[in-house]
Amino acid sequence: MADIRCGDAVRLFDGVEDESINLIVADPPYNLGKDYGNNHDLKGFDEYIEFTRSWLEEARRVLKPDGTIYVFMGVRFISYLYDILDRELGLFFHSWITWHYTQGLGKTMAFSPRHDDILVFTKTENYKFNLDSVRVPQKFYRTRNNMRGANPGDVWQFSHVHYCNPNRQNHPTQKPEGLIERMILASSDSGDVVLDPFSGSGTTLRVCQQLNRKGIGFELNPEYVEMIKERLEEPFEGFDSFDERLKRVPNDLRDPRIRDEYLRNHIAWFLKNHESALLDFKKSVKEKYGVDIGVSVNESPDQSNLF
Repeated sequence: MADIRCGDAVRLFDGVEDESINLIVADPPYNLGKDYGNNHDLKGFDEYIEFTRSWLEEARRVLKPDGTIYVFMGVRFISYLYDILDRELGLFFHSWITWHYTQGLGKTMAFSPRHDDILVFTKTENYKFNLDSVRVPQKFYRTRNNMRGANPGDVWQFSHVHYCNPNRQNHPTQKPEGLIERMILASSDSGDVVLDPFSGSGTTLRVCQQLNRKGIGFELNPEYVEMIKERLEEPFEGFDSFDERLKRVPNDLRDPRIRDEYLRNHIAWFLKNHESALLDFKKSVKEKYGVDIGVSVNESPDQSNLF
């Protein structure tokens, strides 16, 4: 069961031991004036920078030496966030991820925004990164290539959790589960402790629940805390989003022996938590190679590399 704590994030960090957290996934308020029920995300500039500095100092304290922190941020404060993480706290830059989504705010006098930024820093130069757990299928089969898949890169395309989605929660900034899944698989191992200091709709805790991580969540709004608890009690039927490339069937798999082995492994490697994509994958295999595959996600072999 996830450990959900209600209160101000900076103060709740006091209850976390030094260097006890393997991974932090943080989606703090962007200071854009959004309504979060019992509070509004609207601080003065200096006040917001000081708030950011305060919780990041605590995050650095609790992170293990081989730990990683992912931080979502909007365009107005992303440069200040980078400066705090890099120059003030002395963390090590890992990646600057662009989360590209297909729908967003429409504008007529400027370019419509279609992305959020995610900064990734590590506490030291010795950190976890499980590339095999987050690879995506390649376009072409090549025996010299790593057929476990390709590096997904630093531009991630996941759609928002639309209001018609059955997993949509009553929260203004809910993040897709597939987005968080990739972070957790890449930067933690089974049994590790993952902290989300701004739990919101509970997406990180829900993903931890399914990937056998110990999730700790801080949340200021007690109504959201109750919502998270209810969400964690719901039956799991697959994550609500995924990278569309996971359904990609490589070309040039004409050798039946190689093709059959690869297709079974593809399901285990890429579709473990995405059974909703399995039907489309099977159709693509049928159209491209004229073969039927009847294996289900739960029956697929070689699943030890997934987590």
